[in-house]
Amino acid sequence: MKKAESNDGLTPSQLISDHIAELADWRGKSMTRLRKLILAADPDIVEEWKWGTPVWSHGGNVVAAGAFQDHVKVNFFKGASLPDPHGLFNAGLEAKATRAIDLHEGDKINEPALKELIRAAVAFNRSGSKKK
Repeated sequence: MKKAESNDGLTPSQLISDHIAELADWRGKSMTRLRKLILAADPDIVEEWKWGTPVWSHGGNVVAAGAFQDHVKVNFFKGASLPDPHGLFNAGLEAKATRAIDLHEGDKINEPALKELIRAAVAFNRSGSKKK
């Protein structure tokens, strides 16, 4: 994993770790698991801190994760252009470019399918494609 520096002295990875540590409930556990899956899916993915949220990029923004009161959102920046054979996307289905996965307490993550989706997003970024 490559690292980028933020302007306040903390690396984005440290900011993400601090953010997750502040989530003392199931959301923190979900975010920890999501982070591990994202990093495992692509060893060259870069952790960034943008718009007050964790973002992972490789050749452009790939995915962001955010904790909300009743769910954790995994947002794929170019999700509308990605195949989703496992039907993971369940939010933002009408958006022009993005697609998201909302996880609620007790939801099980289809880990192999999520890794596949992350790899597809990275491949899409690297291809320079604009559409499906």
